[in-house]
Amino acid sequence: MRSRPAPSALAVLAALTALAAAACAPQEADGTASGPSSGASSAGSAATTTAASCAPAALATKARGKLTVGTDTPAYAPWFQDDDPSNGKGFESAVAYAVAQRLGFAEKDVVWQKVAFNNAFAPGAKTFDFDINQVSINEDRRKAVDLSSGYYDVRQAVIALKDSPAAKATDLAGLKGVRLGAQVGTTSLDVINEQIKPDRPAAVFQKNDLAKSALKNGQVDAIVVDLPTAFYITGAEVPEAKVVGQLEAAGGTGGTGGTGAKEQFGLVLDKGSPLTSCVSRAVDALRRDGTLAALEKRWLSDAAGAPVLK
Repeated sequence: MRSRPAPSALAVLAALTALAAAACAPQEADGTASGPSSGASSAGSAATTTAASCAPAALATKARGKLTVGTDTPAYAPWFQDDDPSNGKGFESAVAYAVAQRLGFAEKDVVWQKVAFNNAFAPGAKTFDFDINQVSINEDRRKAVDLSSGYYDVRQAVIALKDSPAAKATDLAGLKGVRLGAQVGTTSLDVINEQIKPDRPAAVFQKNDLAKSALKNGQVDAIVVDLPTAFYITGAEVPEAKVVGQLEAAGGTGGTGGTGAKEQFGLVLDKGSPLTSCVSRAVDALRRDGTLAALEKRWLSDAAGAPVLK
């Protein structure tokens, strides 16, 4: 069932930003926030980027006067809705339009492009200006692409059928003997291999849809996905499954590595893209003015009910 039509994406974002403005730190006189980016690549520093260099006319986008944004297909809820990234519904669609607005692009000037998840951060030139698709920030990916500041702090979660042995797990030890699965190339798969460390190799799937089918068919006992997706799957797609729990944030900036930093999703850009610092600057401003928090509250599930598996 499709949801009731919503107002334009930018109108919604403008209203959310206005609500948060009273609690915001003051911005620069030119209307853009300053400060170092919290996850930008070496392509440039948000602290030294000038307002003029981030003006739409100065940005070296793939198509003049347009902002090309990539994401995978199908575009899953709760990150998108109705498999239509251009409708402004869902957290990542709304974030993309919020970044576009910060960069000075109108809603009509945002062009969406289909990009397979693994292709987004594979080595090689990109056909998009940035890609948004739950890509975790980590140093391995930074070797091939630029990644913006983090726009979402995330944890991974375990889903199991309610009658599965995995559903009874209360800690990581309870998951070691079960059959686990995750999408290839994801932090979810890293979590299985590096945190849970099951007795048998994890099943690897090209798409989350295939992982969900394997779960429903009993080919695996549990799958690992990010927490908001876990709540959506169990609430709307596989009601016979439950969220067993969430995992503690692994080390490293946006992934595993042992430093204890939280995992974050970042926007993907060409390696050495001239847009990276401006995009990170926009993301940082949206975090500071409360827009990201407001969008998260609107579109993503509350994680409070998921126990932490240790």
